[in-house]
Amino acid sequence: MKFKEAINDKLFNTISDCADQLELDCYVVGGFVRDYFINRESKDIDILVIGSGIEMAQAVSKQLKNTSKIKIFKTYGTAMLKYLDYEVEFVGARKESYSNNSRNPKVSTGTLEDDINRRDFTINSLAIGLSKNNYGELIDYHNGLDDIKSKIIRTPLDPEITFNDDPLRMLRAIRFASSLDFTIDKEIVNIISNLNTRIEIITKERIVEEINKILISNKPSGGFLLLERTGLLDIILPEISALKGIDEIEGQTHKDNFYHTLEVVDNISKETDNLWLRWSALLHDIGKLPTKKFNKKIGWTFHGHEFEGSKMVYKIFKRLKMPLNDKMKYVQKIVLMSSRPIVLAEDNVTDSAVRRLIFDAGESIDDLMTLCEADITTKNKERFKKYRQNFKNVRTKILEVEERDNIRNFQPPITGQEIMKTFNLKPCRYIGQIKEAIKEAILEGDIKNDYEAAYNLMIKEGERLGLKTNEKI
Repeated sequence: MKFKEAINDKLFNTISDCADQLELDCYVVGGFVRDYFINRESKDIDILVIGSGIEMAQAVSKQLKNTSKIKIFKTYGTAMLKYLDYEVEFVGARKESYSNNSRNPKVSTGTLEDDINRRDFTINSLAIGLSKNNYGELIDYHNGLDDIKSKIIRTPLDPEITFNDDPLRMLRAIRFASSLDFTIDKEIVNIISNLNTRIEIITKERIVEEINKILISNKPSGGFLLLERTGLLDIILPEISALKGIDEIEGQTHKDNFYHTLEVVDNISKETDNLWLRWSALLHDIGKLPTKKFNKKIGWTFHGHEFEGSKMVYKIFKRLKMPLNDKMKYVQKIVLMSSRPIVLAEDNVTDSAVRRLIFDAGESIDDLMTLCEADITTKNKERFKKYRQNFKNVRTKILEVEERDNIRNFQPPITGQEIMKTFNLKPCRYIGQIKEAIKEAILEGDIKNDYEAAYNLMIKEGERLGLKTNEKI
């Protein structure tokens, strides 16, 4: 099979010329070739060199008159350069051997076949010749092209050795199945299930990287169902797998919160590519297990599960060595507030309640509403229609109140400095009390969100607290 033009062929022709000059065989391999055959754009190009990848990268960069600096990694014998908006990595062919307690292999120089055999999956084991004598020819030792057509994930060699050597490949198999909508070979699923505890030697950072890629796929539930089926979810995110199951007492049951959660994640993935909002959807019900109680009069309850869940978010992020920064705080906020908009769907809701929701959610208000809409998983068409309309009404109320009262990103009309100046105060508790009174009055609708109304209330509050205004003002 001949390789059709996938990008500006100047790059591949230049590599071919340099390979001829250096008398080295070169191949384009891996994800770029796989994505070419499934008609998916790829910006990463891996060039396999039977010889020095660094030497080849330097020659290609020079001939292309490439102005960007080559990144050289001598330890791994690789070099990377940027061409147009592509990242091109050159690596010498190698073979690998592993020890039982590390996924970092011992590397030695190898042949084309050695290098192909070390690939994780057959769909990533394809190579296309770039040398003059084999330009455009497909090398397919392990029937990778057939597996691409059949949409199946298999390993080039013994899968038990493949996953035992590098347990991260277990997650990668699930990630590829999720992102490409492929099926994992049944034997491989069983082997992953048997070897799942091997994932514990992988760094948390690498695990999270794969989980993130599953989360940003078009339908993340496929990946999480595989994680649960293989037992990996119990090890990585036990808080999610613990949601599985339905309890029954006196004939009363509750929904299976595991499958509900996956449905919510799929729903929200149709609406947004925001990774952290997808994380919020994944974690929005984790507080339900520790708060689950049975009440004879009303059945199953999960009171305070949002608050409990927001605390659990911190523990999960810390355990997985995820960023304990604004991203985590965003997820905590969305989880904490995930039920708040529901009460606003009632006809008699006050503007004050809407203002408080906008104030508390801030810039996250639209994302919060998106999660609430994704949380509608009822199969009853009439209920679904009713709930969707309810949230549409809430969005309308939010727009009306926001346009009139300008609450989002609320900044007090009166600053602490002005309060100090007005009453000739040094830093003290009175300043916070006056600012809080102004904020509450605005949120309750007692005064407008403007300077004049806030100033008058400041004077009134100061008098109530026994403060005297500065006569020089």
